[in-house]
Amino acid sequence: MKIAVIGTGYVGLVTGTCFAETGNDVTCVDINSAKVDMLNRGEVPIFEPGLEVLFHRNTEKKRLHFTTDLAAAVSQATIIFLALPTPPGADGAADLSYVLGVAEELGKIITEYKVIVDKSTVPVGTADKVHAAVAKNAKVEFDIVSNPEFLREGVAVEDFLKPDRVVIGTSSEKATKLMEHLYEPFVRQGNPIIFMDERSAEMTKYAANAFLATKISFMNEIANLCERTGANVDMVRKGIGTDTRIGNRFLFPGVGYGGSCFPKDVQALFLTANEVTYNFRILDAVMQVNSLQRAIFFDKIKLKYPDLKGMKAAVWGLAFKPNTDDIREAPALYLIDQLLANGCEVSAYDPEAMAHVKQIYGDKITLAEEAYAACLDADFLIIATEWAEFRSPDFEQLSSNLKAKVIFDGRNIFSLDEMAVAGFYYESIGRSIVK
Repeated sequence: MKIAVIGTGYVGLVTGTCFAETGNDVTCVDINSAKVDMLNRGEVPIFEPGLEVLFHRNTEKKRLHFTTDLAAAVSQATIIFLALPTPPGADGAADLSYVLGVAEELGKIITEYKVIVDKSTVPVGTADKVHAAVAKNAKVEFDIVSNPEFLREGVAVEDFLKPDRVVIGTSSEKATKLMEHLYEPFVRQGNPIIFMDERSAEMTKYAANAFLATKISFMNEIANLCERTGANVDMVRKGIGTDTRIGNRFLFPGVGYGGSCFPKDVQALFLTANEVTYNFRILDAVMQVNSLQRAIFFDKIKLKYPDLKGMKAAVWGLAFKPNTDDIREAPALYLIDQLLANGCEVSAYDPEAMAHVKQIYGDKITLAEEAYAACLDADFLIIATEWAEFRSPDFEQLSSNLKAKVIFDGRNIFSLDEMAVAGFYYESIGRSIVK
């Protein structure tokens, strides 16, 4: 099939590349000419495991193309995916200006039947707005489909190629057949393609992310309670995670969720509820818990070091999660801001995200070439992202580089026993302090 993907951000690039991998002819469109030039040179602008291999394979086979020419890409495509940003506005509501702006342009361009697919995360009712925007100028038949993405950064390629489910919202039989044919290669192991109406599909994406965010915030509350009662959150997590009604995923406590999806989507769903005069109390609590969790963790540092002025902190991990270079809403940034505001020097290391952090802080913090270098002459170490390379460090070298053997672990990556044996002062989340 011939496909156009409008937008070459995280979702658009993964979507276009993976559709090309199953033999489709895909043209990705972006208004950023510098980015398109980069892609045409074979440079992948995001870090996502497995993406670069597929990218090069499909560009070499000339199944994956990049252009700034919207009309040319659309003219040859049967299915057009809108993978455009929907950033939160000042009030937290999703900004649909990019999506609706392109929709109006599509109405002017299309000269034959097209399926136009909302791949972006959009509020309930957006499909109707996109249909109206296209219809302003369209002289031919078209269908609007809602097809939300469920990609986890760090495993997005695997998620796309082997999805748990594919959700498609459409009331059109013609669009249903085309979308089913497009996705059939990805569900041959029996996972379902779930067809529903457009509004239900839009709600499904928000509901899924909001529920997962709720699990994280709930476990953070349990962890805080564990600290006050002497319980160990690791044991509690295992005890409830083996209950098949609950499941063992998203039960790890920490310094809060971040990234491009959970904060934005939870807030957007909460605002959707407000618009229909429904007080979504659980989501209100989820957002409050997540915001407070970072402050609670920083309070651990302040309790041990009331005066941070003139001290030096090492920070391991800057991305909001491992296996990505995404720093949007990353807890590490909150911690760095607090450290700097308290007069503390910061030296940080992350395997992939440092270039993005450099754009924010410039020379206000030191970015080290490797993890141990970040700890040189630091008074303590903060672990903010659970990268695999941090899990089994050389504790002797770590001890040698740090001024004091002190670790504040926001991801619980070390066991209490190994910290006791290594002789560290060690504070984590929902567990006792090792002194």
